[in-house]
Amino acid sequence: MRESSQSHFFGLDIGTSTVRCVVGMVDANDPTHPSIIGHGSAPNLGMRRGVVVHIEDVVESVIQAVTEAERLSGVQINNATVNINGSHVTGMNSKGVVAISTANREISADDRLRAEEAATIVKLPPNREIIQVFAKNYRLDGQDNIKDPVGMQGVRLEVDTHIVTAASPNLKSLSLVMEKSNVVPSHYTVTSLAAAEAVLNRQQKESGTLLVDIGAGTTNITVIEDGEVQHVAVLPLGGLNITNDLAIGLKTDLDIAEEVKLKHASLEGEAKIGSVSVVHNEKTHVFDVEDIRMITEARVEEIIEYIDKELKKIHRSRKLPGGVVLVGGTANLPGLADFVKEKLELATRVGTLQPLSGLVDVVQDPSFAGAVGLMMLDMLFVPMNDQAVGQPSDSMFGLINGFMKRFKR
Repeated sequence: MRESSQSHFFGLDIGTSTVRCVVGMVDANDPTHPSIIGHGSAPNLGMRRGVVVHIEDVVESVIQAVTEAERLSGVQINNATVNINGSHVTGMNSKGVVAISTANREISADDRLRAEEAATIVKLPPNREIIQVFAKNYRLDGQDNIKDPVGMQGVRLEVDTHIVTAASPNLKSLSLVMEKSNVVPSHYTVTSLAAAEAVLNRQQKESGTLLVDIGAGTTNITVIEDGEVQHVAVLPLGGLNITNDLAIGLKTDLDIAEEVKLKHASLEGEAKIGSVSVVHNEKTHVFDVEDIRMITEARVEEIIEYIDKELKKIHRSRKLPGGVVLVGGTANLPGLADFVKEKLELATRVGTLQPLSGLVDVVQDPSFAGAVGLMMLDMLFVPMNDQAVGQPSDSMFGLINGFMKRFKR
């Protein structure tokens, strides 16, 4: 277990192109806001679309990011809350029902837990595992939309849940990476759920908001409404697809296409006429601005179409008052928020982190939202040897509220 578990917390975001690690602590002068005391990042060449394909390469990247964060913070990192990524991660709805047999028919916390466990009894293929269960609402003797039934009286308790599952082989590969990196995973969670904790406030979680984390190889989406997780999905598309399209369309190398994307790709305003030049290996390459815009726009539009399909599955297309919040490295694409707003017909903005103190300059970038969220979720739980896995620490409730209170392994 971590040596200073009560005061330091760690988030490890293993992304397709980059591994990011964030170290935080509770600021004694301002206990309501976490303080960032260390961060590290390293390029990752061992993953494809969020899935480990070269274990040793990922291990090397994790060790580099963790070592950098340790050097900056002066704290040894033995364990962390880690993200699970890849299109193999899927969400499904389930219902649990239990009878209340106590003499006074009063609902206890154990009864609530029994109902939630009953919801996990679902038929799954042998190669899939449940990684998280989120209770959306409870029903007691026909009374709907109960948020917490403990203390109420009745004979039949039902719960609607959203269950997140993942492929067992991919989970084992990730566990092997963590083992070889000498970092014990405290908890696993989906990238977009962590990012939501970092950038969404209570009002957005209640009103209904779509969190979109567009990384290099995947796009993670989460719909949160009434303070509960309504839908989770991971799409196998991201910023690398834009780079690949630019390389094909502009007939150039991937390194040059990546530089074109970072420096010249834009969705702002109307398409401009002209050209831009990129110097690579002492050679100047000239590209048409209109071509760059057309290629970028086509791929982003495809990603948005897939996002809208997920919203239609839960009947939330164009029906989320909280709008869309964008995070991830691709969220830095100029004009992306306005483009998404036009296509999804929802208010859209690039996410900004909840108030933090300490070393915030680097982590304010949208690409760090997942890692910061993982660190914040690490704060939500006391160490396993002090309390049962998944039991939240009461001291942190004032800091981190919302849907993660009933998060379970």
